[in-house]
Amino acid sequence: MSETANEFPETFRETRYNGYRSFSYLKSGADYDEFELAPELGRVPLYDLGLDEEQTARTVRLIDENIIISLHDHPQVFPADMTKVRDYIRTGREHTGYLGLSRSGMTVVFDNMMDGTACVTSKFGWKFDDIIYDLGMRQSDIAHQDYARIVYGLNDIYQAKENGQIGIVLSLEAATPIENEVDRLDILYGLGVRQSGIAYSESNTLGSGLKEARDGGLTVFGKRAVERMNALGIAIDVSHSGDQTCLDVFEHSSRPVLITHAGARGVWDTPRMKPDSVLRGCAESGGVIGLEAAPHTSLSHAHPEHSLESVMDHFQYCVDLMGIDHVAFGPDTLYGDHVTLHKVFAANLGVHQAHIGPQFQEVPYVAGLETPTECFFNIVGWLVKNGYSDEDIIKVTGGNILRTLKQIW
Repeated sequence: MSETANEFPETFRETRYNGYRSFSYLKSGADYDEFELAPELGRVPLYDLGLDEEQTARTVRLIDENIIISLHDHPQVFPADMTKVRDYIRTGREHTGYLGLSRSGMTVVFDNMMDGTACVTSKFGWKFDDIIYDLGMRQSDIAHQDYARIVYGLNDIYQAKENGQIGIVLSLEAATPIENEVDRLDILYGLGVRQSGIAYSESNTLGSGLKEARDGGLTVFGKRAVERMNALGIAIDVSHSGDQTCLDVFEHSSRPVLITHAGARGVWDTPRMKPDSVLRGCAESGGVIGLEAAPHTSLSHAHPEHSLESVMDHFQYCVDLMGIDHVAFGPDTLYGDHVTLHKVFAANLGVHQAHIGPQFQEVPYVAGLETPTECFFNIVGWLVKNGYSDEDIIKVTGGNILRTLKQIW
């Protein structure tokens, strides 16, 4: 399918994107290994929201006029054959989906890079050297174009909007790579990292991950790390942390805490979703939750076949529980076959333990929230169609995150 197929019915405000593709300053196949990559546009059929002309126009206007922020995504382009993903990652050169991002309407994306798949030199990832490798390689690529810009602070967000750029917040899903060295947080901050998780599925020196049978909470070292992240201005995320560890972070942090990508356990009872106590604790800290849409996570009994509708069931539940000022979106999407990626990295990412709970129907992709390109047109369109006010739509698609970042950064 061509890169121009399945475009949205209206175009968003013109961006500065000029056609640059990752690492095109080098010779593919000579300077680095070449892989056939997944298409950034049109990999799956366009989702039909059923919007009328007026609703479509309002959706486009809201995206054009406001700062739209994804609290969590992986806007990299993966191999067309996802079974080759380990070989691709070992090259250390993950391609950024500039084309797809230019059609997304987003102003800012919290970019979690290689995440737990950062296995350039190791089988199980999370090694500090690999994270540094990833950071350096990604920033080298970004430096060779002027559409994407690294976000170091709030001014970069406002300038990205003004200049028709995409702002990238360099993020980590866990602080595991710092091991027992709190000063590594300063190094990561110096290299541009502005958001970090505490633990991923497996526990680390800071606290417990969500796949552990027993949650020991935030460790003494974890408390030091939280204090250092507060001092530096690194936003803290507890999406993959165990429940007690989440609650301990809320208590110990002097700044709001984020749940960048999760959903409500009250809607879908799995360890990957958050119980009411954690959701309330996040809101009480002044933080926000970004609603998750990675395959087979934020399902609902009303919509057990994972789609935009399932995710919006979690959205409505969180709004009712936490208040609309504490809800946003962190779709956790990428360019490529996300389901197969989970299968390849099941052990690294703790997929099986995270999904323990109700039986569900496996889908090849999450309809309506498959790539970073389509997410916010469909999210905003759904909110428009379901009667949300402009004020509330602006809050949940960027305003709430901006308010929180002002207190963190």
